[in-house]
Amino acid sequence: MVKSIVNAKPEPMILVCIPAFNEAKSIVEIINKSKKYADGVTVYDDGSTDDTYELAINAGATVIKSPKNTGYGSAIRALFQAAKDQNADIMITLDSDGQHNPDHIPRLIEPLRTQNFDIVIGSRFLSKDDKEKVPRYRSFGIKTITKLTQSASYSGLTDSQSGFRAYNKNALSKINLFEDGMAVSTEILLRAREKNLLATEVPITINYDIKDASTHNPITHGIGILYSVLQFVSLRHPLAFYGLPGIALLGVAALFLRNVLHLFSTTGYVSTNMILISVGIAVVGVILLATAAIVYTLIALLKGRVK
Repeated sequence: MVKSIVNAKPEPMILVCIPAFNEAKSIVEIINKSKKYADGVTVYDDGSTDDTYELAINAGATVIKSPKNTGYGSAIRALFQAAKDQNADIMITLDSDGQHNPDHIPRLIEPLRTQNFDIVIGSRFLSKDDKEKVPRYRSFGIKTITKLTQSASYSGLTDSQSGFRAYNKNALSKINLFEDGMAVSTEILLRAREKNLLATEVPITINYDIKDASTHNPITHGIGILYSVLQFVSLRHPLAFYGLPGIALLGVAALFLRNVLHLFSTTGYVSTNMILISVGIAVVGVILLATAAIVYTLIALLKGRVK
């Protein structure tokens, strides 16, 4: 008996992390439900002007209070750090407005414990019934952003914007974040893929029947995601991102110059406009090639490839 106790695998330390902004109406219920599946609950109060902070404290959560609203990305960064500081084995993130059901937490934990995944994402598009509950305008936006995210991260993703996720200690130690806004959800996946972390999805049901649920402008959200992906790709593959367009532009400039010479040789006419266009395109092409070389060299230096 003693031997079996000594050899028993210790239970992982599970921490539920909740970003919140003016969620007094729902925060207590979310914390109470989450505590059933975790060793602790940490809330990041992102500058709330209501009673979110006091209610979260009274509900038994550890609360990080921001003096002003800094954005979803800042909240997630702070919660990642809190999980590291508390030496959590598993961190769960979920929204505080009631759209995510804490009773689904075991679904996200299971693949981490039994299948060696590093990240588990709760997807609203894996089940036909769950998929049909998503409003059409949201479904279109999420799927569009997910397609864009797939190009630089995990090809099999169905819900890149889900905030209901689980991370193991390996993921927590390797993912360093910089985004302040909603694009952090995509940044996490981009950086996780770069670190060769294993990710999977499990089905979840989203509750959209919530009054005054958190919403974000789909246009600014989409632009933020696009910028995040382009920034990431440009830094990881500068020769392709800047160099190939640069070479293509030089080719276009050469075609314009060829037409100028042909026109001059046949008619004697010098087309100033075509010359200016050719020179302008060539200058842009040279700038892109120079940028590719500079960025590649800087990244190589940072990675220690160039002594």
